[in-house]
Amino acid sequence: MGGFALEVEGLSHSFGKRQALKAVSFAIAPGAFTILLGQNGAGKTTLFNLITRLYNNKSGHIRIFGVEMKLDPGAALARLGVVFQQRTVDLDLTVRQNLLYHGGLHGLSGAESRERAEAELERFELAERGDDRVRELSGGQVRRVEIARALIHRPKLLLLDEPTVGLDIGSRQTILDHVRRLCDEDGLGVLWATHLIDEVRDADDVIVLHQGEVKAAGTAHSVYEEAGANSLRDAFTKLTATGSAETAAA
Repeated sequence: MGGFALEVEGLSHSFGKRQALKAVSFAIAPGAFTILLGQNGAGKTTLFNLITRLYNNKSGHIRIFGVEMKLDPGAALARLGVVFQQRTVDLDLTVRQNLLYHGGLHGLSGAESRERAEAELERFELAERGDDRVRELSGGQVRRVEIARALIHRPKLLLLDEPTVGLDIGSRQTILDHVRRLCDEDGLGVLWATHLIDEVRDADDVIVLHQGEVKAAGTAHSVYEEAGANSLRDAFTKLTATGSAETAAA
């Protein structure tokens, strides 16, 4: 069981009579960049909220590097970094202060937090903005701060929920390149949730989520081949039976 960075098995969740997730199962290998692809309302955020323990899963299993979330949530979450869809940085603190505060929350000493914060600022090309308040940054820079902050305790699994929504094409590509490089260089496992098909490469691992169910999983290329389609966009249309992929276009 410990072979996967993240393993989700038979996970269901309901809000009253509305079932948001239906027996969702998938696994992510260490160092893999995996895209969770689904339209708005597919259940992506609910899934993230369960994995991050904002909601308790009453059915199914969530394991992070073999640690069962229900049995030892502290140990499981210690291995996890998260970038939520909604901005969660403090706009009135400086970039550096946001990172140091997060380091403290994870039990890092002041010296260790400072050392790691400087390393992340350098890696994300934010060193010159360290003393600027977050509200003075561009949208793309704010997202890079959030990713840097999520990595300060050096997790081996990173979840990102619609991290590029509202950003221009250049900023989107910069963030995608940064995160892909983290997988290659640091062996970081990544689950990247998006409704934007153009963020997917043919070789990426993809999980297609629709109305709370996993409709397909595998490399993007294998997903559209198995769906009898000529592209992931066509396969997505077919799998979600919407008749149009426009809502999933950039």
